[in-house]
Amino acid sequence: MSDRETEISKEQAATRSAPGPEAGAEHWERDLINRLLFAAVNEQRRARRWGIFFKSLGFAYLFILLLMVFGAGMESAPIRAARHTALVEVQGEIADNTQASADQIITGLRRAFEDKRTAGVILRINSPGGSPVQAGYINDEIVRLRKQYPETPLYAVITDICASGGYYVAAAADRIYADKASIVGSIGVVMNGFGFVDTMNKLGVERRLLTAGDHKGFLDPFSPVKPGELRHVQELLDAVHRQFIDVVKRGRGDRLKGEDSVLFSGLVWTGEQSLELGLVDELGSSSYVAREIIGAPEIVDFTPRPDFLRRLADEVGVSVVHSLRALVSWPQRLR
Repeated sequence: MSDRETEISKEQAATRSAPGPEAGAEHWERDLINRLLFAAVNEQRRARRWGIFFKSLGFAYLFILLLMVFGAGMESAPIRAARHTALVEVQGEIADNTQASADQIITGLRRAFEDKRTAGVILRINSPGGSPVQAGYINDEIVRLRKQYPETPLYAVITDICASGGYYVAAAADRIYADKASIVGSIGVVMNGFGFVDTMNKLGVERRLLTAGDHKGFLDPFSPVKPGELRHVQELLDAVHRQFIDVVKRGRGDRLKGEDSVLFSGLVWTGEQSLELGLVDELGSSSYVAREIIGAPEIVDFTPRPDFLRRLADEVGVSVVHSLRALVSWPQRLR
């Protein structure tokens, strides 16, 4: 074969092997189809995960509903012995919408006294105090229940602390028991706040307080204190303090051994010191009172607890929030 024929054969082979315009178009279409298919698969995966989440959520709420139906019945009433000591706890701050609110404590006390198998009631207190109004409600109800059920004694047992409003409640009991290291007392009234008048003057800030009524803005932390308003507030505190003192004296009577200026100064004492001052009657625990004083060692708790649905809602609510947060971040992780 001549050199000319050889060159022509090479050119023909190169022409057959080189991709033409039609081959390039076919390659582009195949790549586009692959991308669309992968996008559809990813979208299906994302939709499947959302479906799994909502199905799981539905099963979770169904499970909670079943627990609520069966669990609420189990918690509706404590298991009672033939003859028992009823327990009602005052735990934490005595205030409205708390575990130690007047509504909660009074409900527990009424159920305890109404139970015919109750030999005696223990009001176990671990509280730094709180609202004088709420404490007053509880004190008044204790006095009423003791008159209505004279055969059922009520004893206050102090654990860690029984101060201020806590002692306001305890003073209505037949007797008060405490541990030697318990903190007892704080028979006083307090109102506190802050004043920023000098700070605002230094910063060059002008206070503009508009009121209808000469004293509507009294105790405003950004305005100077007026002597007349200060006297008025002090009279309010003294009046509430006087009520507190009267309640303690009515409940404790001649058992108080200290001077009024000491007992009602707002100071606190240990259980041992309180015994010497007549603020408590004896050192002892709840089990000691139930066993040795009431004579019914079996203790049944009548303290109202948060209902089953509320407790589960609080726990599940947090879990749902975390699940939603994780779900929102899924599309970002899939990219």
